[in-house]
Amino acid sequence: NCQMAEAAARFTVDVIQPAAKAEFGVDLKSITQASAFVCRPRNGTRKLSEHAFGNALDIASFTLSDGRKVEIGPVPPEKDAKFLNSVRKAACGPFKTVLGPGADADHALHFHFDLEQRRHGGTFCQ
Repeated sequence: NCQMAEAAARFTVDVIQPAAKAEFGVDLKSITQASAFVCRPRNGTRKLSEHAFGNALDIASFTLSDGRKVEIGPVPPEKDAKFLNSVRKAACGPFKTVLGPGADADHALHFHFDLEQRRHGGTFCQ
C-alpha cells in the first residue's frame, strides 16, 4: 500500500543510506526484498499477515555501491552486524513491528518491517 511504500522509501533515505555511508564509506546500491505483498496467514494462525494487505516488507540483504553484499543472518561479520543492528534499532518507531534474527525461526534470515496498528500506538520490536 502507499503508506508502506512511503515509509520504506523514507526509511531507506533517512536511515539505511546514511548508516551504509557511516559504516562502510560507500552508498547503498540496492535492497533485496524477501517478501512484500502475499496473501497468507501469519505464522500458522488464521489471522492474515500484514503482507496480505501490502503493509509489510521483508528484507534479505543490502548491496552496497562497491558490490559488497550485507546479508541478514544469525551471525554476520562484525562490521556487517554493526550496520544491521543500527538499521534494525532505528526501524522500531517508523515501523510498528520489527523482527529479525533471534526473534524466531521464521525471521532468522531477514528483517520483517510492518505498519500493523497496535493498541495504544505501541510497537513490537525483537
